[in-house]
Amino acid sequence: MATTTSTALGSPLTLPCGATLKNRFGKAPLTEGLADAMNRATARHVSLYGRWADGGAGLVVTGNVQVDRRYLERPGNVVIDDNGGIEELKAYASAGTRNGTHLFMQINHPGRQTPRRVCEQPVAPSAVKLNLPESAFAPPRALEASEIEDVVARFVRAAVTAKETGFTGVQIHAAHGYLTTRFLIPLVNRRTDKWGGSLENRARLLLTIVRETRKAVGPGFPISAKLNSSDFQQGGFSNADCLQVVRWLEEAGLDLLEISGGNYEEPSMMGSRTSEGAQVAESTVRREAYFMDYAEQIRRVCRLPLMVTGGFRSKAAMEAALASGALDVVGLGRPMCVETDLPARILAGASDGGTAWERNIKPAKAGLAWFCLALIAHGDGRVPDTSLTGEEAIERYLRNEEETAASLRDRAA
Repeated sequence: MATTTSTALGSPLTLPCGATLKNRFGKAPLTEGLADAMNRATARHVSLYGRWADGGAGLVVTGNVQVDRRYLERPGNVVIDDNGGIEELKAYASAGTRNGTHLFMQINHPGRQTPRRVCEQPVAPSAVKLNLPESAFAPPRALEASEIEDVVARFVRAAVTAKETGFTGVQIHAAHGYLTTRFLIPLVNRRTDKWGGSLENRARLLLTIVRETRKAVGPGFPISAKLNSSDFQQGGFSNADCLQVVRWLEEAGLDLLEISGGNYEEPSMMGSRTSEGAQVAESTVRREAYFMDYAEQIRRVCRLPLMVTGGFRSKAAMEAALASGALDVVGLGRPMCVETDLPARILAGASDGGTAWERNIKPAKAGLAWFCLALIAHGDGRVPDTSLTGEEAIERYLRNEEETAASLRDRAA
């Protein structure tokens, strides 16, 4: 489909490292659960990411690739941990970089948000359990100092592997309550060594990962990070903390910052609420962009290119957000779970955005299951079933997760 650049959405963006995104659409990172029993990439990744690359986005960010096979966000995660799969990663990257698309590998460690079905004792900065049923998430143990150094090395190794296998950049996941995020939060990080206490100490893990990754991949390879604007919990990671960490990330040589918010206990990334203090009725853009107000605050303290994800649906809101100057890349998640070619159609004037099919997802808590099944459909070369009810999605999703977890247990045995 031919595209037009008559809109700011079609204009290129050059990152500080020199890499250029062909337009301002960014496919946000979304967990896929498509790996094999050795947590390696598969032909399903090739199918899914080929569709996204052909769909016209300037940037596609992968679902989280884990750095340690002992700790997974879900059973079907891809992992880089001496488990082979290099040729599979190359095929994955080749498909995802078609059509002039940048493909960033999101690198992650889930920390205490490792589900019990895959790990009986997750790890965290301190032994503080999730405020969720223990049947789903076991209480964590605190990492030893030497283990924290190992976490840094694992992130760096994954970034180098991403570069060597053809991914065009990486994103360090420091949002949604995963390990790197938890170090930032005083409610969870109760350490008294150099990794805890002051904000500078709590940010040490994230900043060390970024700096060491830059040393390893060189100046021309894009490094991004995903950061919570706030975790929306009293005594947690505040907006003021976020602004200071952003300044440090810019100094560390970051190329692109994606803003999101929330965690498993307060899931703002699922669209359950807007950011603190947002007047959502002010305009179309504020009705749709959950974290727009934070982007404006961040823009006042740094010049990092910003990607804002969460809530965008209409072309009008996307264009207004770019025109405001508060962000540089429009992050699309859920819409591209179904409409993988939405950016191309918007740029060609064939769509004004919107997701009428999303009204079928009831109850709201079924959203995660519903969209995960859509990604599986694309991986299998099918068209997602938008008539699927929320109850049906939850049942099928849980069955898929248990079957995948069982294959991991069989492998371990």
